Amino acid sequence: MTRVYTPAVDVEALQAIDTHVHVEADAHGHASLPPAMAEAAQRYFRADGVTPDIAGIAAYYRERRMAAVVFTVDARTQLGHDPIPSVDVVEQAADHADVLVPFASVDPRRGPAAVDELRALVVDHGAQGVKLHPTVQGFDPSADAVRPLWEAIAELGIPAVVHTGQTGIGAGLPGGGGLKLRYSDPMLLDDVAADLPDLRLIMAHPSVPWQDAAISIATHKPNVCIDLSGWSPKYFPPQLVRAARTLLQDQVLFGSDFPLITPDRWLRDFAALEVPDAVRPKILVQNAARVLGLAPKETA
Repeated sequence: MTRVYTPAVDVEALQAIDTHVHVEADAHGHASLPPAMAEAAQRYFRADGVTPDIAGIAAYYRERRMAAVVFTVDARTQLGHDPIPSVDVVEQAADHADVLVPFASVDPRRGPAAVDELRALVVDHGAQGVKLHPTVQGFDPSADAVRPLWEAIAELGIPAVVHTGQTGIGAGLPGGGGLKLRYSDPMLLDDVAADLPDLRLIMAHPSVPWQDAAISIATHKPNVCIDLSGWSPKYFPPQLVRAARTLLQDQVLFGSDFPLITPDRWLRDFAALEVPDAVRPKILVQNAARVLGLAPKETA
């Protein structure tokens, strides 16, 4: 029986919305990455190797009074590794709709099949957005071949979170595991944001070494946001901190990159940043709630 996800998040009860949480393993122990790449990422982030499944992630965030956007990455063409099925992520998140917001992931290199799959995940199963990783999936976001996918995302009215900048996946492996960082230059997304102004685009992570480009794009285009995941806030580039507390205070979102970085660590380091008190709730809850379409519950 198909389980359809319906959001049940009570925004007003939350301390934070973590917009970047990876499902790295399913209940049967299948991993989202080949072993060598998963181990390389854990070394890069100095992570402890703990990879909870959907139920474990839900319990973790429920205990902290947070919601979490959860997803995996479908990079079957590039990696030759079967992903954790997005349909499983969405259906299992339906059992934890009070704290989880599931995004789908499709492999852009599958062309029309990826478009059809995304439509089914959104329309038939309730996926609330899509996650793409140009470097790990091995595609150029600005390529004409990918345009039908972007158009479908805009038509479906869902946000897209897209990896930008450096990645720990493949780091330290010969040739970086064959993964190409240039595909994650945020400037490749500028054409997409310009041509599809209704597309809600989230550039994931501090976009090192292209941070200024990311800030420029988000400042120029109000349909673009930046999530602050993948780095401890104490290592954020100073220009990103300045933008987050001023020009882009309505366009930056809290994200951890759990399980590689925990929200506990992220929030502890974020507390030490010079960010106005009036801006903090925007970054932690309000901006994400708006982008995700999570309206506060109405009171009787």
